[in-house]
Amino acid sequence: MNTQTVLSATALALALGTAALPAVAAEVDANLVQPHELIVDKSLPAQQVQQQIHAARLYDTFWSTGDEGQAHAALAPDFTDRTLPAGRAQGLVGPLAASKVFHAAVPDVHADVEQMIVAGDRVITHLHFSGHFTGTFNGVQGKGQKVDFIATDIYRIRDGRIADNWHLEDNLTFLQQLGVVSE
Repeated sequence: MNTQTVLSATALALALGTAALPAVAAEVDANLVQPHELIVDKSLPAQQVQQQIHAARLYDTFWSTGDEGQAHAALAPDFTDRTLPAGRAQGLVGPLAASKVFHAAVPDVHADVEQMIVAGDRVITHLHFSGHFTGTFNGVQGKGQKVDFIATDIYRIRDGRIADNWHLEDNLTFLQQLGVVSE
């Protein structure tokens, strides 16, 4: 028996019956990043899948927009970063600060979700970041260099919000593209 399926965003809406959602919720979701490929464990209840995808899409969109309201809505009050980088504060304040630094360096940053996998209480997102280094980073002024790197996040969702995050970013490529470290 096949317990997972690959769905397009349209197929997901039909499978979960999101057409029945209130118009306001549908409008909010329309402004969130859409995964290019979505893989869902079909044994999960539709409401759980919907909540988990919504939390992941909110948080993934936050990395493009820098909208702190999206991070607040996506992350649980006791959010824990399980792969906390050195110098970053634990909890919600950590990603908020990281986003500010990132947006100061790459103001036009855009995060695409190449693929999203929903299984159990986990959502895995494969993110593709792009933009141009026109701001400043660690005292270095950008000259418009192209930024293009990937990251993978594993979210544990509790009560419709991200409670835990394990993440890995291709920081070496990012820093090389900024010219902060040599290739």
